[in-house]
Amino acid sequence: MTQAQAKAQVPLREARSVPSIVTELPGPRARAHVEFDHAWTSPSLPRAYPLVPVRGEGLTVEDIDGNLFLDFAAGIAVNSTGHAHPAVVRAIEEQAGELIHFSASDFYLPIYAEVCRRLARTAPIAGGRARTYLGNSGTEVVEASIKLARFATGRPYVVAFLGAFHGRTYGSVSLTASKAKYHAGFGPLLPGVFHAPYGRVDDLRWFDEVLFERLVPADEVAAIVVEPVQGEGGYIVPEAGFLRGLRQLSDRHGILLVADEIQSGAGRTGRMWAVEHWGVEPDILLTAKGIASGMPLGGMVARADLLESWTAGAHGSTYGGNPVACAAALATIDLLEGGLVENARVRGAQALDALRPLISRHPRLVRDVRGIGLMLGVEFDTPEHAEEVQWAAFQRGLLVLECGKRAVRLSPPLTVSDDEMTTALRLFAAAGAEVAGPAEPDVREEAEAAGAITGVEAAG
Repeated sequence: MTQAQAKAQVPLREARSVPSIVTELPGPRARAHVEFDHAWTSPSLPRAYPLVPVRGEGLTVEDIDGNLFLDFAAGIAVNSTGHAHPAVVRAIEEQAGELIHFSASDFYLPIYAEVCRRLARTAPIAGGRARTYLGNSGTEVVEASIKLARFATGRPYVVAFLGAFHGRTYGSVSLTASKAKYHAGFGPLLPGVFHAPYGRVDDLRWFDEVLFERLVPADEVAAIVVEPVQGEGGYIVPEAGFLRGLRQLSDRHGILLVADEIQSGAGRTGRMWAVEHWGVEPDILLTAKGIASGMPLGGMVARADLLESWTAGAHGSTYGGNPVACAAALATIDLLEGGLVENARVRGAQALDALRPLISRHPRLVRDVRGIGLMLGVEFDTPEHAEEVQWAAFQRGLLVLECGKRAVRLSPPLTVSDDEMTTALRLFAAAGAEVAGPAEPDVREEAEAAGAITGVEAAG
């Protein structure tokens, strides 16, 4: 047995407590690798901080220097069942031993159809009868939805939202409007795309008063593409009537409603799909990220009549829905339905109860705490302070990621335990306290009187 094999047999969480930082951060091997990386990889990759991961187990990530981190980023909300979940690993290994690749675009791959059936049965699609197309990623199925909407309706225009993120390929980045940098230097983008204000019921007036009255007629709009909870745009939860209003508006004008659940779906919000919180049934639902626990898979679940309007060859993919990714998806769906969705709801409530007092504890620093399930966002007063909190958390062994203009997201695997959540909240509170600096006496006394300094914060 090699040293690497022996090391791999020792569970990370049993080796020592997590987090466990044994070098300065970044450590010497991490610094060396970052230098190597900079010589060979595309500089377009927007690295958050110098983490060099080499092994993961559950919520524990080991870096190249042997430091152990508590992962509340989950590969941008991808590792829904944690790192190397035994059931997912077993499914991948078994499938890889039988068939790694066969293109479902040309042949009848059994496991592909099974994943399509499972997704269609879980998704709350308008009309009830649904079918599924599988791709490799979120941006691919966003592109597929644009094609399907235009083809099925015969209409040219698509509406997305300010603050939205839908991907970086040309059609998807044309819908994206979270940051101007995603568009910089790439114009002209896909024509026929408009961006509406997001999140408030009153914003729905924009459609009648601006879009339909001044820009394009309603009967030329093919689709409205919306994130039920905005992800990269800041973990923004819309007002209660917003999505229902979109559904009503779409029905009124024969427009397709597309729910981009790439980040908010697969149980992350405490429901299998975020739209279920508002009782909304889209015409098309998109999934990726957490649906296959890190394997490359995207799904477009749509009303059956829409997909049936497509002719053979209208869309396809060489690799989309490859057998190994499909096996991981089936194992993931089993785990989600077997208790992880409910765990996301419970642990999310635990986190919000502990995070909300940070507003009164650091009123100049923390401006908002929001979220649903394990889509948790903390907004700070400046982008610089958000970045400083992210760095301070990293230095303590907690992995989090910025989002929006000045927010930090906490999006752990859905397997997160009570103890892991408590540890992460303590570390995050300590990171915020470091950035806030010493509290003024009157602010601290006021917070203590209101019961805002919790055991989590005091331990930081």
